[in-house]
Amino acid sequence: MKDITLDMRRCLTMEADRGLTREMMEALAPRLDAALRAVQEAAGTGMLGWVELPFADPAPFLEFAAEVQGRYDTVLVIGIGGSALGTICLANALLPFHFNQLSREDRKGRPRLYVLDNIDPEETAALLALLDLRETLVNVVSKSGSTGESMAAYLIVKERLEAAVGAARLREHLVFTTDPEKGALRSIGRALGLRMFDLPPGVGGRFSVLSSVGLVPAALTGMDVPSLLAGARHMAGRMASSSGWDNPAAAFAGVHYLEDAVLGRRISVIMPYAARLRDLADWYRQLWAESLGKAYDRQGRQVNYGPLPVRALGATDQHSQLQLYMEGPDDKVFTFVGVAEFACDLPIPAPGPEGEALAYLGGHTLAELFWAEQRSTAWALAKAGRPSLTITLPRVDAYWLGALLYMLEMATAVAGELYDVDAYDQPGVEAGKKATYALMGRPGYEALAQEID
Repeated sequence: MKDITLDMRRCLTMEADRGLTREMMEALAPRLDAALRAVQEAAGTGMLGWVELPFADPAPFLEFAAEVQGRYDTVLVIGIGGSALGTICLANALLPFHFNQLSREDRKGRPRLYVLDNIDPEETAALLALLDLRETLVNVVSKSGSTGESMAAYLIVKERLEAAVGAARLREHLVFTTDPEKGALRSIGRALGLRMFDLPPGVGGRFSVLSSVGLVPAALTGMDVPSLLAGARHMAGRMASSSGWDNPAAAFAGVHYLEDAVLGRRISVIMPYAARLRDLADWYRQLWAESLGKAYDRQGRQVNYGPLPVRALGATDQHSQLQLYMEGPDDKVFTFVGVAEFACDLPIPAPGPEGEALAYLGGHTLAELFWAEQRSTAWALAKAGRPSLTITLPRVDAYWLGALLYMLEMATAVAGELYDVDAYDQPGVEAGKKATYALMGRPGYEALAQEID
């Protein structure tokens, strides 16, 4: 297998008469082409800086990683949402399984990686009790530098760092990733004389995984950053050389748009059949939900658009969610993400005489069983009239993960054009942030605090 493939046949040929028709697809084709062109022509402008990230120079991240190699046993990333989910996705996909539990020797000197992306006090206290901050590098990630959750965690960790290493050595244990010019975190970093990496102003958090947000921790923990970007560049080339339904990102967006707008399937279930891609589903949830869930379109009309993204994991969730998917409301479109080749496989032994009922498993491998589970689930859903797409990667490595991430980002941007919404703002999120500021007593939000109370 030489490239990522997108198979949408199970959205077209189903037993029940609820599939996409040739007429639907032909009618959408001109809009699909226009949507793709709009994204490509706006690359690098406004909030479309993410389109050009695969072509950026990763040298600053790699040089920093080389400079501090062997100095720390742990990297702690403090961030939330787009400042954390991409890093978690990269770590689960590209680091060895149970990486943080391995000895330093088995990690080949690479630091462990933890991401503090919530403010649950018990979880935060337990993580900080686990870490030796004298051997920890803390990467604080916030574009605005004012995100309440991340800044609260930063203040707690900074106080403990000072107690552990002293104020004079604080700068050896802190690195910031934030806006290049403005924001509280930039000001703090300047005052403390810290190493800082720029988060490009034209890149929103949920589109930032291939920027300093994801690449700094990736480089520090020895992930293959050049291959990650090379894979994304490869996909960018595919995006530029294909159009309409032949373009995988446009096709993904087009299928989801038609399933929602024409057939009323407003839930997008993403179901990887690879444990390494489990956290890809969480990253996708934010990307899809925050980009497309909008009250108003670009014309100012109230539309309340937004297909709901749901995560599942094959084969685990065949035993927890599939019953609903098969026989519950027909309001979902499924995306299976499969892998053509696993890094290793395990043979299934033949059972003894006492296990005759299991004889059908013997002689096969876990990979063969996994592939059968994926195919059978897609087939069973289609028999029930439930549509699905299948994305298949040649293998899970840095190159193909970079290509997949870029493809899904492009698909989200194209979907935003089809819905005619701003895929890069998040007014609903901002409303919640302002309410939190008010309840926590931030100056300037007194009137809002009174309204909430």
